[in-house]
Amino acid sequence: MGIARLPCYAELPEAPGGRGRSAWHLFGPDDNVGLINLQTPERVAAAAAREIRHGRMFNLNAPIDRYSPPLYARSPATHRLLPEPGDTGFDDELDSFNPQAGSQWDSLAHVPASAGNFYNGVTTQQIRESHRNTVGHWVAHGIAGRGVMLDVERFAGAAPGEAIGLTVGQLKQCLRAAEVEIEPGDILLLYTGFDRWYLGEPEPARKTMADERTLTAAGVEHSEEMAAYLWDLHISAIVSDSPSVEVWPPDWSEQAQPFGFLHHSLIGLFGMALGELWWLADLADDCRSDARYTMFLASAPLNVPGGVSSPANAVAFK
Repeated sequence: MGIARLPCYAELPEAPGGRGRSAWHLFGPDDNVGLINLQTPERVAAAAAREIRHGRMFNLNAPIDRYSPPLYARSPATHRLLPEPGDTGFDDELDSFNPQAGSQWDSLAHVPASAGNFYNGVTTQQIRESHRNTVGHWVAHGIAGRGVMLDVERFAGAAPGEAIGLTVGQLKQCLRAAEVEIEPGDILLLYTGFDRWYLGEPEPARKTMADERTLTAAGVEHSEEMAAYLWDLHISAIVSDSPSVEVWPPDWSEQAQPFGFLHHSLIGLFGMALGELWWLADLADDCRSDARYTMFLASAPLNVPGGVSSPANAVAFK
């Protein structure tokens, strides 16, 4: 669904209960895809024509067993080979596969603006019974467009395993260093270095990280200023190699809400797609080598009816 002009954050109406500002119904009362609406055919075609110059392709998906044990105490997947009789080939199976245990998308049914109030005013019952806001709507629309990498590890000195909240000023600093202007519908890629750093951590440290109570990671700060900035960029999605895009742990205190856990605003109020634990290291290396921090990005979420999350299944092209 097209819209002539997106309002700035200050122009958005107050959210229910006065908890921030809301983009509900901006794309119509029946909308289920949120800011992915900004990925119009015209923008996707223009991004592909402009950004794919050499045909280099970059996998943005970590192996499904990379985060071991999985963060947030999620279930690990078990992969089994199923040999055909007479050595005629194989099938295989994944058991206990949690789509959020690795490189993932959070759908608009993942986190509400407040208890029971999901993006566009959708209820828990509507998600259960009608699959409102679930991954299948993104599948039907498609996810593709121009990606812009903010290399906060390089340009802002982010320490990936520390609870450092990246400021609006630091994100602007990275954009200036990359010499990039954000355009409506862009997919913002936040590179903290968490993906490569995690690989070097010993098993006891990985076990500590698996518990969300002891996990620490860099990400965007918990503030209304950050929420307003990300909205005003008019991006369709924000993706990171970090566990939650935002700094972890959140501030769960009542007085900090809804900005103490920014998912409430980004997903629940804005309808912004969030991608977490993406493998961005190889793409970051290439951006550093050719000093070009834009690319074409395409993702094919799993077509699971009623799905709340999906593996990223993402590829970048330069």
